[in-house]
Amino acid sequence: MFSALKKSLSSKPTYSDFQSNVLAGLTVGVIALPLSMALAIASGVPPQHGLYTAIVAGIVIAISGGSKVNISGPTAAFVVVLLPIVHQFGIGGLLVSGFMAGIILILMGVGKLGKLIEIVPYPVVIGFTAGIGVVIATFQIKDFLGLDIEALDGDYLEKLSLIVHALPSVDWQELLIGGLTITTLLLWPRLHSKIPGHLVALLLGSVVAWLLSQMSQDFSVATIGSRFHYDTNGVTGNGIPPFLPAFDWPWNLADADGKPIGISFELVKLLLPSAITIAILGALESLLCAVVADGMSGKKHNPNDELIGQGIGNLLAPLFGGIPATAAIARTTANIKAGGTLPLSSVVHGLFILASILALTPLLAYIPMASMAALLLVVAWNMSEAKHFIRTIKIGPKDDVIVLLLCFILTVLFDMTIAVAVGMGLAAMLFIRRSISLTNTTRVEKNHEAFGEHGELPDNISAYDINGPLFFGSAQKALQIISQVTPDVRVIILDMSKVNLLDMSAIIAMESIKDSLEKQKIGLIINNLQPRMILKLRRAGIRYKKGRIQFSRTLTDGVSIAKEMLKSSEAH
Repeated sequence: MFSALKKSLSSKPTYSDFQSNVLAGLTVGVIALPLSMALAIASGVPPQHGLYTAIVAGIVIAISGGSKVNISGPTAAFVVVLLPIVHQFGIGGLLVSGFMAGIILILMGVGKLGKLIEIVPYPVVIGFTAGIGVVIATFQIKDFLGLDIEALDGDYLEKLSLIVHALPSVDWQELLIGGLTITTLLLWPRLHSKIPGHLVALLLGSVVAWLLSQMSQDFSVATIGSRFHYDTNGVTGNGIPPFLPAFDWPWNLADADGKPIGISFELVKLLLPSAITIAILGALESLLCAVVADGMSGKKHNPNDELIGQGIGNLLAPLFGGIPATAAIARTTANIKAGGTLPLSSVVHGLFILASILALTPLLAYIPMASMAALLLVVAWNMSEAKHFIRTIKIGPKDDVIVLLLCFILTVLFDMTIAVAVGMGLAAMLFIRRSISLTNTTRVEKNHEAFGEHGELPDNISAYDINGPLFFGSAQKALQIISQVTPDVRVIILDMSKVNLLDMSAIIAMESIKDSLEKQKIGLIINNLQPRMILKLRRAGIRYKKGRIQFSRTLTDGVSIAKEMLKSSEAH
């Protein structure tokens, strides 16, 4: 824990490093300011909660995490998970879920699960990120077109139906501002300007909307100021409250009915699946981001410390109104390109957003909701990984394509909790099936060169080569052939030189083989099994028994022992 900060302090940064990281932090702060608000709105909460997240989680995770350059805050990946929680449990339930996810992330880091998270299959990641992109984009159509819909309630298909039926109510004014914003977002990168495109697009959309409203009383679009209102300690207003984020326990905030949600074992049980999904998704996003950042910056992150840092950030952010956070690839990339090399840049980014709350909230209230929707449409497209999605379908193995499509469909039609659980489960099953196919047992030819001076094996000795791991999926298949021996066979040699895994299921299968051969008075020789696995067999009672069970180092030795067994049995 705090490894990134320790490394930064031990490396004695120069004044030039300090200057470049301050500038990088300011650059990322400019990018994160509107994104944090947009992602909070998309998650179903007022925009200030996204800003609080970027401030608290961004600073805390940078100091306590395992990456020097990751920038954390609200991300688009969480939207699909958070929105249903807000609808069912209110903002209080959302913050309690984030608090619980923080605890889970810390436990994952302490349990050294950082490396395990990195083995999530590629089709699962692309499947649910593409699904998230589709859901986010669908939900932004309402504000982008200014559709006359009171609330987008129900499941995805019901919401889609509401949008389709409301299409005749398109508001040309909202569409004009949304279209202007998204056009700017798409064309600005072609200018190769260092000024963030979304900042220019939101500024242009806001200015044009304000000018048109001044020129014509009939022109009016929804803005952050007209959509959101606050009542804090008796102070009321429109838009974002110009106050510092205040400490409050998450369970004191409102549920879906506007009453304090409280805390109870029953509530924890209801929120636990969502908290686990948030934790897993946050871990995936942060570690994937750290891997990308390592490639760009040449640095090396500590995955377990990163999980602990993410956990601490998500534990503290809800205490100040922050929603779940994780590392954001887009903001981290911008940080590295701007010269960020230390956690200082993330701290500066958080302080910049804090200063913006105190100084710029009157101006932020003028940002049109159509412009925010346009920004989220572009974010959704970028995170959907459409090119990778299509490429996987074209060139991927059939099993991987099935996993990809299933994760995508479940994310869109149901929710992330189901999609991640089913996707990981199916991917694990496919992995087991593939692993089983790698393990096989073949009968060794009687005149095989490995028998050396013994030449051809006699008919009453059979040798089998077991190749691959023996575990619960493969053991029965691999050892089944051994039980089907001809009546004249008196000794069996198992060449286990290439067996690198032996689990309890395989041990039980070996016990079954041993008992079966003993009843038939057939000797068993286990050849070249690794010592650690021989020890496992001995603990299970499969140990040296003269004339019945013996061990050899080479096939040549195994044949010699087998012949001795035959002589001994004939003598009796």
